[in-house]
Amino acid sequence: MAKEGCVSLWHNKRETSSVRNRKVSPSVEQTHQSLTAPVSKNKQGDQTPSSNGSPADLSARTRADSPNILLLILVTGLSFATRLYKITDPPHVCWDETHFGKMGSYYINRTFFFDVHPPLGKMLIALAGYMTGYDGTFPFVKPGDKYEHHNYWRMRGFCAVLGSFLPVFAFLIVQELSRSQNAAVIAATLLLFDTGCITISQYILLDPILMFFIMAAVLSMVKFNQQSCRPFTASWWLWLMLCGAALAGALGVKFVGLFVILLVGLNTVGDLWGVLGDLSLSLMDVAKHFLARVVGLILLPLLLYGTIFAVHFVLLNKSGPGDGFFSSAFQSRLIGNNLYNASMPEYLAYGSVITVKNLRIAGGYLHSHWHLYPEGIGAKQQQVTAYLHKDYNNMWLVRKPGNETPSGTPDLVRHGDLIRLEHKETTRNLHSHLHQAPLTKKHFQVTGYGVNGMGDANDLWKVEVCGGRKGDLVKVLRSKVRFLHKATGCVLYSSGKTLPKWGWEQVEVTCSPYLKETPSSQWNIEDHINPRLPNISISLLKPNFLEILLESHIVMIRGNSGLKPKDNEMNSKPWHWPINYQGLRFSGVNETENRIYLLGNPVVWWVNLATLGLYLIMVAVASVAIQRGIPLQQKRMEHSDVLRGGGGLLFLGWLLHYIPFYVMGRVLYYHHYFPAMLFSTMLTGVTLDILLRSADLLLCQPYSDWLQKGGQMGLLFTVLYSFHLFHQLSYGMTGPLAHQPGSAMAGLKWMDSWEF
Repeated sequence: MAKEGCVSLWHNKRETSSVRNRKVSPSVEQTHQSLTAPVSKNKQGDQTPSSNGSPADLSARTRADSPNILLLILVTGLSFATRLYKITDPPHVCWDETHFGKMGSYYINRTFFFDVHPPLGKMLIALAGYMTGYDGTFPFVKPGDKYEHHNYWRMRGFCAVLGSFLPVFAFLIVQELSRSQNAAVIAATLLLFDTGCITISQYILLDPILMFFIMAAVLSMVKFNQQSCRPFTASWWLWLMLCGAALAGALGVKFVGLFVILLVGLNTVGDLWGVLGDLSLSLMDVAKHFLARVVGLILLPLLLYGTIFAVHFVLLNKSGPGDGFFSSAFQSRLIGNNLYNASMPEYLAYGSVITVKNLRIAGGYLHSHWHLYPEGIGAKQQQVTAYLHKDYNNMWLVRKPGNETPSGTPDLVRHGDLIRLEHKETTRNLHSHLHQAPLTKKHFQVTGYGVNGMGDANDLWKVEVCGGRKGDLVKVLRSKVRFLHKATGCVLYSSGKTLPKWGWEQVEVTCSPYLKETPSSQWNIEDHINPRLPNISISLLKPNFLEILLESHIVMIRGNSGLKPKDNEMNSKPWHWPINYQGLRFSGVNETENRIYLLGNPVVWWVNLATLGLYLIMVAVASVAIQRGIPLQQKRMEHSDVLRGGGGLLFLGWLLHYIPFYVMGRVLYYHHYFPAMLFSTMLTGVTLDILLRSADLLLCQPYSDWLQKGGQMGLLFTVLYSFHLFHQLSYGMTGPLAHQPGSAMAGLKWMDSWEF
């Protein structure tokens, strides 16, 4: 696209291929002239000037490419109005506000917590609340809790403001990619009046923040592409750096941000391939282009992403509900944790009293109590479980294989040593045998056995330091250890499964015959008491920033992949999403409550779905025509370039943000589709605009113009009328339900799966 003397690589793939085939590469000015001047190709590939390529036409086309300020202001005003309208309703906790509002409170109170998403979105919510007077005292216990006097709506308002930029960004992106204000208006209109986009923007959620950064990254990428003929200028660097910053922001909110990083990465690879093929550039120039993109799109995002976590760790410095998800060494950083500023012996020794913590998420502490396994559940011996909380029954005494009591300086436990673990409270030994485990039937049962430390050969366990060698010492907090049962060869294991009421709903501990190293079979020594050994300050064992950064990501990734649907919880499948099969209930279930239902405007979503197929057909037809050398008018060639260039970018964005969900093992929800929906909507704007502008293939002037304008107005009024019908989904429904007489939504339940 020609804009202020610059050309987009996306719009000129056809011409770029011819440039690479030339023996002598033209100058930048010549290349610009050749790309902006309309050309046509005959079957042999010869280029001839078009009769439509006059300077006046070029000037008019450049003016058409410039955004109409009045249109942009109108889109911005409507977007803010639709998102901020009734922002205070309902005045109670809605859907996932119970999570992200609570996490905002944790930041304000500096209390450590665990979440499966990176921290930027929650930090921004907390910042918005703190800056507008919220004191972090509302508990956010469950959906439906009244906010009362608490200042909640400004946190909602912050999310709504970011959500309000989505139609604006869509307008600008489509304008840049299509060279058509009509296409930009179509895309913006579809987003402006989509009830789903409005609803998801109006609450204390991560989604509007995530989508803001995704769209900001795409807009910056497209703007950077427009600067291709002015490399290393201030505007070129500005858009490159803004793109990198937006990528860090997207990934800093949710790991879904990886998809837009992949999109920008693929665009950058194509961009650099074109630079490499420009024979007017020296290898030094090519290297400069490469290094600039490394700095702007790799190093800068990594620096910003690391800074986000650095701020996160500094803010959350008090012990809280997230402690148990992390290692003992990690917990030693947190004020109020029993390990904070504690002192204990550095290396494990015989005669020590210890607690042993499993390294899987919510793996728990090795625990026993006086209760026995019930009849029919293996041997009727003392239960051994994993308990998620600190407790005296988590204490174990480390013994040598015999029953001798050490005197003098105790011997240190080393990799490969045999030990017995005697439960401090009940004096029974950690024991295993060939009976089935209670829940994991392919594993062996673990029990407490013996009296006053006297047991049998099934009480012996071999200590193995993960990654260690024979003779290595076991370091408190830091060493990952495994306990291999000497008699059966199995390994001590926390399955993560919850025992029935007879097991006090604690976590099952088994002995696994599968010896692969996993977090479930890895443990670390947390508390360590031995009066015959010198103590050291735990602060000497605290992990550094890179170690806690790595641990945080391991815990988040495991937590994300382990998310499973709860009983009676609504979840959906990826094929449901494009067809608008089922929404999400945000608030209210009966006719006396203010009901909010997350569901896309059916007209918008079904038009998007139909346009995906239409786009593929139009691209196929254009590609076949070009491949067969069929002479095309300059306007048709421009349409083809836009479809395959800008349209191809948007279609790729939709694929990258949608297809990966088919292979994800975690629980999925309807709102996961919204980033993909943004790309689909922008693609709809590009595709329908070109379809309507092609009306002159069927009708002559002025009828083709009438058809084009009629199609645009018909689409606009259809979207507006459908928004009028369904707007209560976003702004609140009261009274009878849709299937009951007298309902304001009567007759609008077009699919049985909709639940409003």
